Amino acid sequence: MSVNLRVLSLGAGVQSSTLALMIEKGEIPMVDYALFSDTGSEPRKVYEWLEWLTKQLSYPVNIVSAGSLKEGMVKSNEGTYVRGSTVPMYVRHKVTGKKGILRRMCTATYKIEPVTKEIRRLLGVGYKQRVPKDKKVQQIFGISKDEAVRMRVSQYHYIDFEYPLIDKGMSRADCIKWMKDNNFPEPPRSACTFCPYHSDEEWLRIKTETPEEFEEVVQLDKKLRTGFMGCDKENNNYFLHRSGKPLDEVDFNKKNDKQGDLLEGFDGECEGMCGV
Repeated sequence: MSVNLRVLSLGAGVQSSTLALMIEKGEIPMVDYALFSDTGSEPRKVYEWLEWLTKQLSYPVNIVSAGSLKEGMVKSNEGTYVRGSTVPMYVRHKVTGKKGILRRMCTATYKIEPVTKEIRRLLGVGYKQRVPKDKKVQQIFGISKDEAVRMRVSQYHYIDFEYPLIDKGMSRADCIKWMKDNNFPEPPRSACTFCPYHSDEEWLRIKTETPEEFEEVVQLDKKLRTGFMGCDKENNNYFLHRSGKPLDEVDFNKKNDKQGDLLEGFDGECEGMCGV
């Protein structure tokens, strides 16, 4: 069956940016479009990088969005629930100390759905219309071999997922080397500034390199302490950091210390398709 559409899911991080430029240089078969799903919550450096990257590519980069995830979180906190705005915040019961983590719904709503909707639009398939069996899409992801756990099989009959970096045996470090060897700058990390899956190393980097963005997240963390996402605000507290401490009270330099983790043993690694 012939392919009607070939698209790159562009997260604008290290791996997908490397893949985008490998496509441009002819090392990977050409795509019709790159699709970037904007949560409105990426670091400023990522948006600057995306602007630069777009200028390097001969194929179009379509930016899609389900709105601002941060605004959705704040509205939900204020009592007006916004679908999909639940991020995996860490939960602690005020009395019993019972620990937990909120179900992550943000990836599906703010990353995957907008891209799938755009694919349907590019195919000329209207809302709630069934995609004809003779339509076929190749959707390409910049996932490297050290992130193989993030590989998925498409749930749609008309979309096939491909992972060229894994096919080439490339790791994240290999991607950085490829960028350097081809005289390209190193891309920034792509993730929402407030993502609870950040490691302490990443939190420290944000605090050190972009203190104004860190302060914005500190204020968000305080705002979402209670009443988050329509949950039991009378009994539970919610935190962006896994220690169950306010973000501005965490010592990110501590080594080999879980700092009283709410979910000891949780690896803190996002396995979603948030962008790479």
